[in-house]
Amino acid sequence: MGTAIPKQYLPLHGSTVIEHTVRCFLNHPRIKGVVVVIAPHDVHWDQIPLKGAPSLFIAEGGAERYHSVLNGLAKLAGIARSRDWVLVHDAARPCVRHDDIDHLIATLADHPVGGLLGVPVSDTVKRADSQGNVLETVSRAGLWRALTPQMFRLDDLTRALGHVVENNLLVTDEAAAMELAGFSPCMVSGHADNIKITHPQDLVLAELYLKQQENQQ
Repeated sequence: MGTAIPKQYLPLHGSTVIEHTVRCFLNHPRIKGVVVVIAPHDVHWDQIPLKGAPSLFIAEGGAERYHSVLNGLAKLAGIARSRDWVLVHDAARPCVRHDDIDHLIATLADHPVGGLLGVPVSDTVKRADSQGNVLETVSRAGLWRALTPQMFRLDDLTRALGHVVENNLLVTDEAAAMELAGFSPCMVSGHADNIKITHPQDLVLAELYLKQQENQQ
């Protein structure tokens, strides 16, 4: 992002990115509690006016995403039951819709594994070499862009991420850890406006999406 502070604390539509994200889950009637995973030396979280929420808990972050998620699950182990569903979401995705969360929960409520929100790939996909030369055009049939939340049982996801850590594996999302553990997560269609704040222009787009969502309510 090229900013002095982490992207989750950047201002967005009258608040910060992380406030929009956390409030979406705190205010959702199906969500019983929220764990926010914070980096050990984070100096910004204490300035966020959410700390007093009774259903909000804090866990310490780790070196990689999967370490942080595992720490968050460990926090839940003393609060939730082993077969409770947990939803893992990126703090930098502030535009997730309540109806997408509803759709994810309803679709996976009786699923044996769980799954994740995603969007089917509609663009033509190219594979290129390190110099940018196209090697092939990849069929987009069956391809999805993985989003969050990703929803799995507390004990299943804890074991899957534990396996990743113990074996020094590299995964970029929870579904990949579940796949390595032998599970087949289910893709659930969501909205494409559930973007991840990665580049400066994403903040402008996120503000537009949040305004549009407000107007649709």
